[in-house]
Amino acid sequence: MGSGRGKFSGRGAKGAKSISGYSRMRGFEGGQMPLHRRLPKRGFTNIFRKEFAIINLGALNELEGDSFDPAKLLEIGAIRKIKDGLKVLGSGELKRKISIKAHLFSKSALEKIQALGGTVEVLGGNKAPSRAVKPVKERIRKPRSAAPAVEAPQASAPKAEAESGEPKKAKKTEKSGDKPAGEKTSKPKQPKPSSKEEK
Repeated sequence: MGSGRGKFSGRGAKGAKSISGYSRMRGFEGGQMPLHRRLPKRGFTNIFRKEFAIINLGALNELEGDSFDPAKLLEIGAIRKIKDGLKVLGSGELKRKISIKAHLFSKSALEKIQALGGTVEVLGGNKAPSRAVKPVKERIRKPRSAAPAVEAPQASAPKAEAESGEPKKAKKTEKSGDKPAGEKTSKPKQPKPSSKEEK
């Protein structure tokens, strides 16, 4: 109490800040809706996106040699990383005949290389996406077969009676007391003798 800081050591009387070990959450605004939750969300991240090492025809024109592939361009330092493959774009002017191997070519780059008599080879084996995509199976609908026509039941018995002229014999109704000869008669249940002796 005599230190000059008083009873509560400058922390106030009560509340979260008066307790030791308090640490304020990042972005906390005193209970007000924080800025990172007030702002709207925009866009998304495409997990299947591929990034290619890009080189233009203008850059290839300045390099020495007439044949290029990804390994040679890496060695020269024309590209830093191959990533998902090498892509050749048609920007710039090509003044000589070259042969180049790459994973992708733009339409303008193909036209300029082939116009000067150069050769182009498309390489395969570029990296697959991180998560495998299942192919969508097309549903083949079978044509519905026509339902078979159901024939109406033929009343053969009344016609036979009408032709013969004899009346139909009535079935014998069995009485509740009468039982057929094949069935066994069940014996009446007798009470079980009790195990306890009567006192």
